Amino acid sequence: MRLKPWAAVAAAVPLAAGCVAGPAAGPARASSGTSQSSSAESPPARATASRTARPPKVPPGTTASWLVFDRQRGKFVATRHAHRKYRSASVIKILIAIDFLESRRTVSAADARLLKIMLRESDDDAASTFWDRGGKGAIVTRMARKLRLPDTTPPPASKPGFWGYATLSAHDVVRTYRYLLDTASPRVRDTILGHLRAATPCGSDGFDQTFGIPDGVPGRKAVKQGWSGFGLTPPVRCDARTQSASISLVASRAADTRVPDYGRPVLYTTGLVGKDERYVMAVLTAHPAGSAWRGSVNRITKLTAGLYRSVT
Repeated sequence: MRLKPWAAVAAAVPLAAGCVAGPAAGPARASSGTSQSSSAESPPARATASRTARPPKVPPGTTASWLVFDRQRGKFVATRHAHRKYRSASVIKILIAIDFLESRRTVSAADARLLKIMLRESDDDAASTFWDRGGKGAIVTRMARKLRLPDTTPPPASKPGFWGYATLSAHDVVRTYRYLLDTASPRVRDTILGHLRAATPCGSDGFDQTFGIPDGVPGRKAVKQGWSGFGLTPPVRCDARTQSASISLVASRAADTRVPDYGRPVLYTTGLVGKDERYVMAVLTAHPAGSAWRGSVNRITKLTAGLYRSVT
């Protein structure tokens, strides 16, 4: 991850879904049946699925957490270790985008492009540009306070440039999506979710980001993926347009014992799934040290597919 400043941006243009979000916005917001301050914000110790299907079995050696919120029923329908903390990897890019957009009324053409590739292609250089400009860890502190995210913290003080070393949880990820759906202004909501609905199969670093929700859940979806600990070079090239070092390579050069699961590769799949984006889903996994990409991807995709079946 390079922490270089970008060139001067183009003249500012009004921020609107049509000029920033790409494709048309998705379904209208469905009422969750609860407000951000309701009791539904804290999942019960054991959520009850809508049917009798059993939740998926986690493979030995794999750590997994998940949380699923049913917007139609206004309740959590599946949970496992929802408050367990993980290093954020690229999922933190959603908070970076919210912080940036809510701090201004207009966005330059150059910044609109950076938002697009950061959210659709999970571009690391774009994230680092916004991270530096927004005050690094101060972004996380602001967003955790504003959205009331109890498990989300900045990276260690010794590693201020490493946005992938912030911490988060399945609970906080689901709450972030619910903030976008139910609380954020239409221009912020439509810009961010518009890009997540148009997420590309390949990340800008050449890794395939179709694991988990994209491959395991049917139908239209809005997704933000995260991965770390698999090195710089993808085992199979997804796209020849590699533009920057992945956060996993950068992280491997800056070990810190305060970073969750350091030394273990992680994969996260998060987003809105089901008809009319009924479910908000977050599945976070840490795999045994030395795990290969293909085996890890297969594990999280199988877990995600089984989880979706268990709640529908």
